[in-house]
Amino acid sequence: QMLAMGRALMMNPSVLLLDEPSAGLSPRYQEQVFEQVLEVNRAGVSVLMVEQNARRCLQVAHRGYVLDQGRNAYTGPGEELLNDERVVDLYLGSLSARARD
Repeated sequence: QMLAMGRALMMNPSVLLLDEPSAGLSPRYQEQVFEQVLEVNRAGVSVLMVEQNARRCLQVAHRGYVLDQGRNAYTGPGEELLNDERVVDLYLGSLSARARD
């Protein structure tokens, strides 16, 4: 994943599209990927990321889009979506929500 990102950055893109950059990586390497994404963005490159690890992705996202059955269900700043009860209950915390009931 890091090699693919490095190769893409050699082209000096203004936008970087990442599809599941943490897929198949150990938690340690997943964190390195997210840190690298932050560094790339700080360098002025816009990053569009599709990621199953929604919680971690929203922690680094300026803006998030939460899809439901292929349609945009919720949009907003990453931190806002992380704290939105509807998003947490439906997408991020369904197991913990069931445990409370």
